[in-house]
Formats: sequence, structure tokens, C-alpha cells
Amino acid sequence: MKTRKLGRSGLEVGAIGLGCMGMSEFYGSRDDDESIATIHRALELGVTLLDTSDMYGPHTNEQLVGRAIKGRRDRVIVATKFGIVRNPDGTRALNGRPEYVKASCDASLRRLGVDVIDLYYQHRVDPATPIEDTVGTMADLVRAGKIRFVGLSEAGPETLRRAAKEHPITALQTEYSLWTRDPEDGVLAACRELGIGFVAYSPLGRGFLTGQFKKLDDLAADDFRRNSPRFQGENFAKNLVLVEHLTAIARAKHVTPGQLALAWVMSRGDDIVPIPGTKRRSYLEENLAAEAITFTADELATIDAIAPKGAAAGPRYPAAAMASIAR
Repeated sequence: MKTRKLGRSGLEVGAIGLGCMGMSEFYGSRDDDESIATIHRALELGVTLLDTSDMYGPHTNEQLVGRAIKGRRDRVIVATKFGIVRNPDGTRALNGRPEYVKASCDASLRRLGVDVIDLYYQHRVDPATPIEDTVGTMADLVRAGKIRFVGLSEAGPETLRRAAKEHPITALQTEYSLWTRDPEDGVLAACRELGIGFVAYSPLGRGFLTGQFKKLDDLAADDFRRNSPRFQGENFAKNLVLVEHLTAIARAKHVTPGQLALAWVMSRGDDIVPIPGTKRRSYLEENLAAEAITFTADELATIDAIAPKGAAAGPRYPAAAMASIAR
């Protein structure tokens, strides 16, 4: 696998990373043995960037990744996150206060079983804490040798500019795909202005763009996507039509719809690294084959006509979660 540089930071990673969230929660049943085998296969195929968070599980996904990379640490860029607090009553809160950042980092280091976190993100911007305070604390963690690079997730352009004045920001992680093109409205431009790499999560539209879902009942009863506006009612039906059009293009190109979606994200710039999530080796190998796909100008124009900005029906999160996006 070729590599890509994340902005001007000097951090170089495999061109496609691996999102590990679904291995522990949110997407139906878990199989730790298959998940660990998937991580091992990813490393064999040249993946270096593994993405997790302390809120996945919560905590259990970091532990799983830690088990998987034991004895393989020199082949992995470990990325994890802090900032979304899951309360015992099921509610969530945001916390970017300095003392919380430091405690979260120490806890993640223990769960991952590593001496240093390669890329440490603030998962969501805490409106109650100045970004300068949060990023300043992350800079202290760099100086202490606990993290190597600083990242943010779902931050808006002005927050990125303020943060970058405090400490170099290596990467912004934000949803980006053929049905979520929001970053094209200023965020990508700000990243390029500031020399920040872009890590695209959910590049397969939470699996919808693969064409595997035809009805809501295709999702497990405990799958969190059942609560996503884009998977519900009329939105589901409208989005299914979008995927059918993209599937026709993929078929003509002799690739899968998921491969088409991934290759499209990668075509948007060499500074973009998608991190499709999967917990099975077969899907992993299918995803990684997208690296070899290229498009003609006419193909890209056709895709843009089918899936322009705003093409997806429904917001990408329920209202409460949308409130924490692009701050």
C-alpha cells in the first residue's frame, strides 16, 4: 500500500486506515477473535493507521486494539480520542478541561498498553472550554512524551485556526463521503490553508453506500443506525435510489459500490486518508482494493451529478448529536 502524509506534520500513514469502532459496539454483535484477525490482516496488507476512542465500548475498543497490536507496535500508528463522556444513565456530555484531558490520556495509554499515543484527537469540541486550553494541554502531553501528534474531530474552520495558533494540528477527523460532502463548505479549505491532514470517517456512509441494505430490518435490532435519520422512513427510500445510481456506475466500472465510494473520497486529494470501519477480513480486503481505482474526468462529473452536496436525504445524526458538529 502507498502512503499519504497528514498535512505538514511529517506523519505518514497508509493511504487507507482502519476504523475499529464497530468491532466493539454500535454495529450489532461482536466477535473479538475475528476483529483481532482483521486488524492483523490489515497490518499485513500495509494499513498502518488504526482508529479508536475511549468512548467506544466505552473503553473496550481501546483494550481490543491494545491486544491486537501487542508485539506489532512498530507497525502501527495508534489514533484514539477523548472528550465524549458517557454517563451511567446513558446521557452524554463533552469535556475538554485540562485535568480531564490529562486523565483521559493516561487511561487510554493503560488500556492500549502503549507508552505513547501517536495521534490524539479531541473527539468533539467542548463549548464550555476554550479550545486554546484544551489544545494547550495536548501540547503539554506532547512535551511530556505521552502523545506524538495532536488532532481534532468535527471542528469548524475558525476553531481550527485558533487551535493551530496554540500548537500544530496534524489531522482533522470528520465524516466525508458521497452522501456527506459538508467538509467541502470551508473545512477542507481551512485544513489545506493550515497544513492539516484530513482523516475521513464513515467514507462508506455507515455502510449504506455499499448497497448491502435494502430495508431497515437488514440491520440488527441493537444497531445504532436504526436511530439515524438517513436510515428511517422516506429518507431511507430516497437514499436507496441514490445508491442504486452509484451501483450502476460501479457495475460499469467492474468494482463494488463500496470500492467506488472509497476511491471517490481518495480522489478528493492526496491529503485525505479514509478510515472505513469493518470487523471482517473479507470486507477489509475489498475496501483496500479501492486504492488502485482511478477515475476519468467524465466519470467524476457523472458521480458529482448523481451525488452533489446535499444529495443525501436527512441529517447525518439526530438533532442532539448534530449540535456538537462543526463547532
